[in-house]
Amino acid sequence: MSTDADTAHFSREAIEKAREPKELFWINGASHDDLYDGEKYVPIAIAKLTEFFREHSSESRQSRATA
Repeated sequence: MSTDADTAHFSREAIEKAREPKELFWINGASHDDLYDGEKYVPIAIAKLTEFFREHSSESRQSRATA
């Protein structure tokens, strides 16, 4: 989402309340709706989500295995 999107304040509020791991990732020029079906922006969002979940899913599995 773009830092100047109408809904950007929701993202800022959510990230403040979220527990770790967390990351606020902005896609400049994208609106909220562009992240659902914008051909230019969806691949960027999917790549970032994939990277984040791969990294943090493995951390979660490791911490459960050692607990």
